[in-house]
Order: sequence, then C-alpha cells, then structure tokens
Amino acid sequence: MSHDKTSDFEIGILNHYKNEKWPKHFHKEAVEINVLLSGKMIINGKILTPGNIFVFEKNEIADPEFLEDCTIVCVKTPSIPGDKYEV
Repeated sequence: MSHDKTSDFEIGILNHYKNEKWPKHFHKEAVEINVLLSGKMIINGKILTPGNIFVFEKNEIADPEFLEDCTIVCVKTPSIPGDKYEV
C-alpha cells in the first residue's frame, strides 16, 4: 500500500486479495472516493470492474467483497485520523 495525506485529504493505493475479509465500516466526517484499477469486486451489492468509480458519503456503510485480487485508488476528504467505524 502506498499512502500520503494532508489535513485536506489523504490518498492511497490499496491492494486487496481475492476473498479477503474487509470489515463493514463508515466514516462520520470524511467522504471516500475510490477508483477500481484492477480486479473485480462487489460493493454494497453492485459488481465493479476496472475503471469503475464508487463514492461513500459520510455515514454510508462500505461492505466490500473481493471476487479477484484488486487494486484501488482511495481518496478521503478531509483527512481525519480515527474517522473509521466498524459495523
């Protein structure tokens, strides 16, 4: 994983593996903007393929399922450490 941040935003390149368990979570203060670069996944019931963009608004629950190894660019704005809550 590669990651950088300022107080305005943080950006990371995330690698997730087929069948990886990633906890359902949400952010109270940040909006999360994601681009699936490679792989195939289901997010909140929708199948995503490379090039798909998906956004989580504040308090929206993310519930991913990785059907293949995936690489994702993730931008959260603003960057607030600790603003991740598991469901």
